[in-house]
Order: sequence, then C-alpha cells, then structure tokens
Amino acid sequence: MCGITGLYYFTGQVPQMELLQRMASVIEHRGPNDVGFWTDPGIGLGFRRLSIIDLKEGHQPLSNEDDSVWIVFNGEIYNYKVLRAELESRGHRFKTHTDTEVIVHLYEEFGEDCVKQLRGMFGFVIWDRNRRKLFGARDHFGIKPFYYYSDPEKFVFGSEIKSILEADGVHRQIRSESLFQYLTFQYVPEPATMFEGIRKLPPAHTITIEEGGPVRLRKYWDPEFAPEDRPMGEYIEELRERLKDSVVHHMQSDVMRGCFLSSGIDSTAIAAHMRAIEPIKTFSVGFEGPNNETLISRETAQALDTDHFEKIITEHDFFDVLPKAVWHQDEPVADPSAIALYHVSELARRHVTVVLSGEGADELFGGYRIYNEPLSLQSIERLPLPLKRLMHRMALMLPEGMRGRSYLLRGTTPLEERFLGNAKIFSEDMKADVLQTDRDLLKRYTKPFEVAAQYYERTRHLDPVTRMQYIDMNLWLPGDILMKADKMTMAHSLELRVPFLDKELFELARRIPMQQRIAENTTKYVFRKAMEGIVPEFILHRPKLGFPVPVREWMKGRRGSDMLEQIQAAGIGDYIQLSAVEEMLTKHRNGQGDYSRRLWVLYIFALWHASYMSGTSGSAVRAAAGQ
Repeated sequence: MCGITGLYYFTGQVPQMELLQRMASVIEHRGPNDVGFWTDPGIGLGFRRLSIIDLKEGHQPLSNEDDSVWIVFNGEIYNYKVLRAELESRGHRFKTHTDTEVIVHLYEEFGEDCVKQLRGMFGFVIWDRNRRKLFGARDHFGIKPFYYYSDPEKFVFGSEIKSILEADGVHRQIRSESLFQYLTFQYVPEPATMFEGIRKLPPAHTITIEEGGPVRLRKYWDPEFAPEDRPMGEYIEELRERLKDSVVHHMQSDVMRGCFLSSGIDSTAIAAHMRAIEPIKTFSVGFEGPNNETLISRETAQALDTDHFEKIITEHDFFDVLPKAVWHQDEPVADPSAIALYHVSELARRHVTVVLSGEGADELFGGYRIYNEPLSLQSIERLPLPLKRLMHRMALMLPEGMRGRSYLLRGTTPLEERFLGNAKIFSEDMKADVLQTDRDLLKRYTKPFEVAAQYYERTRHLDPVTRMQYIDMNLWLPGDILMKADKMTMAHSLELRVPFLDKELFELARRIPMQQRIAENTTKYVFRKAMEGIVPEFILHRPKLGFPVPVREWMKGRRGSDMLEQIQAAGIGDYIQLSAVEEMLTKHRNGQGDYSRRLWVLYIFALWHASYMSGTSGSAVRAAAGQ
C-alpha cells in the first residue's frame, strides 16, 4: 500500500520537480520506504512506497518495456499471479515480480477494461504516452481513496487531498452543499468533498482524460443484490469456502501481518481463518467501563491461541490525538470510532506492517441492527395509506420522547424518506437552527434523501432490507467505514486489508435471500450459521458493539467545556451559530436530551476547519504529530 499523486498540464508544460516533491512529501506517512518521480511534457507522477510485496523491485513510477505506458499504483491485487501467468502466455515479458507491473500489461492487453480483471483494492493512474491519455481507476468497493481536481489548465490527483492542495491554483474553499450534507450523514457522500472543486472518484469507476478532451468517468461494476431462493445449507457451505479463499488471498505479503480483533463475530472470523493457516498477532483497544471490548477480545484471543496485544484508551488519550487524526482524515468524518481505530493502528504498527480486519461483513450479510426495522414495522406498513397518514399526523402531535412516538413515525414514513444509512444526525429543521445561512439556500441544495434517491430507484424490485443494504454499500461503506479505515491505518504506515470486501465473496453474498440474512430476530443469520465450529461459541451470537466510545458522558463533564472553547476558537462562526452550539451543550448536561452526536459532528468540523482553513498548516500539524 502506498500513496500516489501527480499532475497533467493540458498546455504540455513539464511539471516542476519541486512541486511533485511537495505533493509526495505531505503523504510520506503512506509510504516511508521509498519515493519516486517521473516527468514528461505535460505529465508528472509522484509516489510514496510502503513495501509489502517484492521488497527489492517495487520502485514506482513503473513502465512497460518501451516506456510508452507508465503507472503509479496504490493497493494490492490478490489475483496478480494468475493474471501474470495468463499475460506471459500471451507474450508479455516482466522485469519485476510486483502486482503493479501486472496492471501495466493488462492495460496493454485490454485497455480500459483491464479493471474488470482485477481482484483487490486499488487506486491507480496510467499515463499512455503514445495516445497522450491519462487513465485512472478506483476499486470495486472504494477501499482505496482517489481524489482529483480539474480546471481548464490542469488535472491534479492524489491518494489524499493534502497532495492536491499543494498544487498552484487549488484554493481552500468550503463547499456549502457538502457542509449541509455532512451535518446529516456525518461525512460528505461521494463524489463531493468538503473542498470546493476537489472530488472523489466514486468506487468502481474509471476516469479518462485524452488530450484536448473532457474528463470522462465510467462505471465498470455495481454492488447489485440479486437474491436466489436456494437451500441455506448450500449458502453455508459456499460461504465457508469463499471466505477461506479470500483470507488466503489477502494474506499474501513479504512482511509481518496480523489482525484487528474486536468483541464481534466479523473480526473473530477473519482471525480464526488466519490462525488456521499460521500463528498470528491480534490487536484490540477498549475504553474503561461496562463496554470495554478488550475483555471479550482477550478471551477470544486465548481461545484462538493468538499472540495478543491490547490497549485501554483513556479520555486523555482519546482527545490528545484528535487534531492529528482529523488532519489525516483530509475532510471531517464525525465517527468517534475513527479515533479508536487510530489507536489500534498505532498499537499494531509496532509489531506488523499488514493487518486484516472485518469491515464490510455487515453490509454484505445484513449485520446492522437497523436492518431488523422493516420486519418490526410490518404491522403498521400493512395498514391502508389514508389510515397511516392520519396516524402520522397524530404521532407528530405527541410530545418528543414519548413512548411509541418514534415507532409510529417510522412505521408511517416510507423507507425512502426515513433511511439514509447508519447515521442521520441533523434533520433539515435542525440545520436551519444551527447554520449561519439563509433558509432559501437550505431549500435549494441537494437534500440527503435526494442523494439516496438514485440508489432507491435502482432497487425498487427488492425487499426493504436489501434496499437498505444497497444504500449502505453506496453511502455509509465508502463514506465512513472505508474512509476512516484507510486514513487511520495509513497515518501509521500500516496496510489494512478487508477480506469480506472481495468481489468473489460478494458474488455469493448478493444471492443470499433476505430471509436467510435476517432470521429468528438475528442479523447475519446465515453468516453466523456458517461460522459455527470456526469461531468460539461465546462469540457467535454476541450483539454488535462497534467501538463504543463514551463521548456522551465525557461531554457532561469538564471535557464538554473544553470542546465548546475549541469550537468557539476554530473560526467557524461564518457557518455555524455558536450560540446554538452552547445551548445544545447546556441541554445535554441538564438531561434535556442526548445532543452528543450533533455536538460531535460540529466539534469535528471545527477541528477540521482549524487545521485546514484557519491558517494552521498541514506541516504544523504533522510536526505536532512527530512525523
């Protein structure tokens, strides 16, 4: 895993080496082992390397035999050995043993369709010297990041936004619509970013720029569910085989590897499969109190016989690294568990260079508790529409917090108007109360449910639970889960691999019917059945926790005052009504409601603004981080 960056000047000028060096230097944490550059009229490529495979020969940028095709590549291709053998049989000759060079020859053989051959995680750019064409791609699920900026003079790209901000003419300006959407999602959904003019290449997309032509995006794959009614036993057997195969492929490396281990079934399943192959190291973090995950993960590690390492994160530990973690994120992601991930990554990097983890299982197999909701609401949803409308109006008249009010509102609201994924923080009315903007602008922007509408439209033929999974596959997974996974691990030069997000495993998961995913009031039912005899019995049916962070309680004490002071000093008064923030904190402390998630969203935005918009340079934050 590495970091890539570069520029394409449409005027043909050669990029300055000093600029490329700055763009690569700011992402040194992604690749401390090597650095490389290549320039030609109109094009400049930069690369930072974290050595994982072929430690001696993996230098980039890398070219084909006649230097007509050049590449910078971030990621891992797990089927590269099979692809290499096929390419050699077609007459291709290789000078290294890297997966990077396989992509170069695939491009020579298949052109832009080369991405369809790849099994893995990737973000790469190819420069086709003869055609004067830039071609880039991002992996199927969005495991690896790809950002870009384009104006009439140039195209700039990078694994992180930091690199792009180093380029001349790229201004640090907040995109208002992104801020509005962030307040609801707790992240900025693809393809936008919090920066005006800087965009994400969506998962499963390629990007092409030919000389004199426009920027062209193409979607090459879709995480589409197509349930098939087959006996559960068949799915259980095939699931076991495919997960084992995925773990084996994800363990390819020439360096030490380990596994993150929580108290849940997903990471335990990965660790169990790894341990069946070789002795492994596992890593866990937790917080003091009743939801300390290290107590369970320690027991799991003993059952699996792993070399286990753990850390208890104190309140001071948590907040001490926040500025550094927010800087590494590039744009605000208000998921408190990201900081827990930052700490466990720091712990793991002391011992290994590669870790496997359980991200993606919930989206594939129906693991979130919210996926139970459609079944619990069936009694209301079957009622005649006029009656449901009447019940909805009556529910709105009930006092907020009254028992049954929320149930009635959810049951009388169509799925397309109530579910956005695992986070729905600020409603539109709440935004009007906290944003420092006119209400007319709030009426005109693309609302969160309008963002989700395209995904609901594609799944009209599917059941509600599967539609919810498809929403999460396209919004929550790349926007929150995978974004924090990449940035928090790479902050410590640690490569994270996610065996559940394997296109071969997804081909099975997409066919499992809803009745086998959610059954007997249990999420991930078929997956849990498949893991019987593989993971310890006490893990099989444990409820999902997901890094429970006690920010709700911390805010009630002195920490809440500290957070408010930081928010007030961050320079966000042009965007956020600071008096409204203070009022929320007061109500939270007085027990007048739980405002912790809303306050956290505003707090992370404030820290991000202080780092990227208020004159605090990235180099200053990096210096504070000791990098």
